[in-house]
Amino acid sequence: MGGGFGGKAGIGIEPLVAVLSRAAGGRPVKFMASREEEFSLLPCRSQLTYTIKTGVSAEGKIIAQKMTMYWDSGAYADYAVNVTRASGYSAGGPYEIPNAWVDAYTIYTNKPYGTAYRGFGHVEFFWGLERHMELVAAAIGMDPVTFRTRNTLKPGATTLTGEKITENHGNPTRVIEAAAEAIKYGTLTADEEARRKRTGRKIGKAVAALHKAPAMPPFTATTVILKANEDGSVTANLSLVDYGQGTYTAVAQMIAERLRCPIEMVKVAFECDTDRDPYDWQTVASKGLILSGNAAILAADDYLRTAYDMAAQVLRANPVDLDHDGEKVFVKHHRESAVTFKEMAIGYCYANGNSIGGQLVGVGRYIAQGLSHLNKETGAGLPALDWTYGAHGMVVEIDEKTGEYTILKVYSVFDAGKAINTDAVRGQSIGGMIQGLGTGIIEGYIYDEKGRLLNPSFTDNKIPTAEDVPLEVGVGVVETPQLDGPYGARGIAEHSMISVAAALGNAIQQATGAELTHMPIRAEDVWRASQNLEPIDHWITKSPAGSCRSVPEIRNTECD
Repeated sequence: MGGGFGGKAGIGIEPLVAVLSRAAGGRPVKFMASREEEFSLLPCRSQLTYTIKTGVSAEGKIIAQKMTMYWDSGAYADYAVNVTRASGYSAGGPYEIPNAWVDAYTIYTNKPYGTAYRGFGHVEFFWGLERHMELVAAAIGMDPVTFRTRNTLKPGATTLTGEKITENHGNPTRVIEAAAEAIKYGTLTADEEARRKRTGRKIGKAVAALHKAPAMPPFTATTVILKANEDGSVTANLSLVDYGQGTYTAVAQMIAERLRCPIEMVKVAFECDTDRDPYDWQTVASKGLILSGNAAILAADDYLRTAYDMAAQVLRANPVDLDHDGEKVFVKHHRESAVTFKEMAIGYCYANGNSIGGQLVGVGRYIAQGLSHLNKETGAGLPALDWTYGAHGMVVEIDEKTGEYTILKVYSVFDAGKAINTDAVRGQSIGGMIQGLGTGIIEGYIYDEKGRLLNPSFTDNKIPTAEDVPLEVGVGVVETPQLDGPYGARGIAEHSMISVAAALGNAIQQATGAELTHMPIRAEDVWRASQNLEPIDHWITKSPAGSCRSVPEIRNTECD
């Protein structure tokens, strides 16, 4: 079942285990955390408090924006500082902001320390940004989708750090429009109108946009080695780990495309080990497809050069006159003059026993191109390998009397550049969307005023189940080829989780007028916001609110 989602990006417990092993004379040591320790001791996402102030022209164009983020890193900085950095240069979202002021702070508190998690902070700050965009649109009397598309980054625009947008960066306008079209934004269908009359509940529709670039050093690199097997198949070795995201399938597809062979002839070694396999920075940041994909293509090209050189000797031909299919290398103008990859796999042997070549091997090395560090004074620089844009359209049904709501439909759209594997895109998109719903509807730590965690269990800190899945889900792809992407592709792994919560908040606002500014969004929160009552602070409470009884010593405590 795979899934890292960021929790293994940093090194926290591992040094402790290593020291204990040394103290035990080098014997194996296992660290096991109880469920409560998992919540209260091991790292989690960082809390964010976000304030945004926006200046808008009479035409609905953003003129200026001031953004201030306070990231709760817990007791140690760890990965929270990296999340803070990424949030700083991505803060403006897929919008053009001519005058921007961003301050992002990492704050120490006496809570569990923060680490990476799918979206790398973007889930949290896009909640603030996309709810803010909805509120600004309402304040100026403009349709929220129109307000967004009027301000999206377009060719010729400049990002917060000074990067010039081109036609190959992606199309945020189109993904927003596609998400809106898919949910029939702005109107109710006949079925929805009938449902509204039957249930007496209100139905709201909304869209939330997003973007993300891989958060990584400017020198991030990877290598793929491609080697022939005796049966003519090939094996790719790389240190990128496929723990469920499907990158190995995409890599195999690209190699097969280059070699013009059936994908069944391409194997990717799953048992990777940095002691013997080539270098890769990390399996994080949605950069695997673009970097390892490029390296795989280069490895396939190098493999073919080696094969062509050997075939040229066997066929007594000039390499420039050669071509290949999935089985053999042949002379273009005399196709019957050919030698198979199987015959050359470990070196070609003539009838008399003479041999040439050796094993067919290709090496592909790829490093991020043209990136730079951010200027410490101005924040200017080129931190982004690529930008993936996306949007979620959501349809929600709300009972105003109780605040209970049902998510009727979610439709997610991403500009993938080129969808290498449409099934993988759909799987990533739906899985990430449901994770995003978890953040939006139920997940979250609750502390008392002394910083004690009150819900360190799945009894009180829940995750989504099948009952929480929307009644209808859909996925759409826009393809604006990435110039330096493998076959034009860019990653979408983290993006499906981003802005899901914001789309939910926006849809609830469209239906009821409730202006929600915090998550998760529980039924009581919707009810209170609809009644213009003070929201509950889920992060710090004077008593174990609601049904939080996980901590043994307070299970019998009376609630205030």
